[in-house]
Amino acid sequence: MLCQVCLCCLFFSRGFYSCRWTESNNQNRKGRWLSLLVVTLMSLLSLCWLYICFAISNDQQNVNEVLFSKLKKWANYFLVVVIISAVLASYCILLLLFALIQVALEEQLHLHWLHKIIFCFCVIFITALASGVSTKGPEEWPTVLTLLQATAPFLQFGAVGALTLLSPFVFHRFHLAKTRSKMVIAGMFLAVSAAIFLCPLLIHSPCLIEVQELPEKPKLIGHRGAPMLAPENTMMSFNRSLECGVIAFETDVQLSKNRTPFLMHDHGPDFLLRTTNVNSSSFNNSADLTFEQLRTLNAGEQFLKNDPYGTVSLLSEEEKETVRKQTIPSLLDLLDFAKQHNTSVIFDLKNKETEKNDTNDTVKTILESGIPQNLIFWLPSKERSVVKEQAPGFIHVYENETDLEKNNGSHLNVKYSEIKMKNISDLRKRNITVNLYVVNERWLFSMLWCAGASSVTTNACHLLKEMERPDWVMPRSTYLITWILVDISSALVMMALFHWTKHNLRHNADGPSNDNEQEVFLTRLP
Repeated sequence: MLCQVCLCCLFFSRGFYSCRWTESNNQNRKGRWLSLLVVTLMSLLSLCWLYICFAISNDQQNVNEVLFSKLKKWANYFLVVVIISAVLASYCILLLLFALIQVALEEQLHLHWLHKIIFCFCVIFITALASGVSTKGPEEWPTVLTLLQATAPFLQFGAVGALTLLSPFVFHRFHLAKTRSKMVIAGMFLAVSAAIFLCPLLIHSPCLIEVQELPEKPKLIGHRGAPMLAPENTMMSFNRSLECGVIAFETDVQLSKNRTPFLMHDHGPDFLLRTTNVNSSSFNNSADLTFEQLRTLNAGEQFLKNDPYGTVSLLSEEEKETVRKQTIPSLLDLLDFAKQHNTSVIFDLKNKETEKNDTNDTVKTILESGIPQNLIFWLPSKERSVVKEQAPGFIHVYENETDLEKNNGSHLNVKYSEIKMKNISDLRKRNITVNLYVVNERWLFSMLWCAGASSVTTNACHLLKEMERPDWVMPRSTYLITWILVDISSALVMMALFHWTKHNLRHNADGPSNDNEQEVFLTRLP
């Protein structure tokens, strides 16, 4: 029965790997191990890229918006990249599995030319995308390091398990090798094992704390409202974010031709294409249109058409009808709504080239609205001194630690990837309010929660509000004990496997019918 299973495994692994259904007479061992090395490296490369995609998924909307600005057509480009990456990773891992089966059964490895072509495509695909991230979004790389902090303890346990499972193949090769080769194999295996076993010494995650030391849950700020539940920067969106219990509305302000502040993120050429029913590129900036003209545009149909977050199906028919009626709101509309619900407002001025004039008109609108000044978080950095004179009650928020220290500020608003976790904790100990943006994924919110963030700006307020605690919190002492026990268990299992493979090879070599059994096994292959 066992022999039949081996026969079946070998049949399919040989067919998938090399598209050969019979044994080859070529006994080139160097070629076999080189082929295995290539497949292993490609599996690691594809897995690493898939891991990077998982990290970047928090900012997938940014990726889609950037590509929309280039291609002028909306699609979930990031999802396409993830699907292709997942397919390539699955393909490489399956190929590696079949390669290990053939090695275990002493079969030669002949990598088919089709696999080589796919490998070349995989390398080009990953290299091109990684280059694109480095060029257009270098701030994403720190996110990968943050994800490592979140997953490192579990990755280490998984790496120990994988090392243990693969060790019989290494031991088998070791026992068959000559003295010089044995030294190389032993050295490499011991080096990799030491790195995997001891890497927890370098793991420092903010969630490795006692449960009673867990900081208060970060408050939520609605990024352009609740854009997963309603069209961004519309009154429906801000109303939906209010249902999430947000403490502030985050938005973007531009000024129209007749100097009326209104809410819209996109600016410059084609600023209306993504979020309104304008299909032409005849308007280059907000100053081309009066607010009365802007108000006539539909700000909801594109949300239903593009379904940017894949959430339209969650809306009722009544909610979809409300979406279709959305228009571009003025800043005054939002201020009145915020005043009514005693909710703060934080915004940025999008037209940097006219920010001085925009600042004056915006401050004037805020003061005329009658909203309490302490509900306004003032973020724009230019003309800050003038704003302090005109509206001394505004709460000033700074975009980096340097400006915060220079102005003796108490509020910091920074992208989560631009600040170290330890710095968050240190700032909070000094009673500095730290807001991080834009946080959408549970794992990232959990990390920032453990680190002590005061609040986060999010697209997913309806999801984060349901979290009662971080995804995981583990006392460091518990982690250290688990780490040591896992390493010891793995070492003991590998020692047993080392002696087992040695004994098995010696037994097969000494067996009188070994050659005959091998001949019988091979003749049964197709």
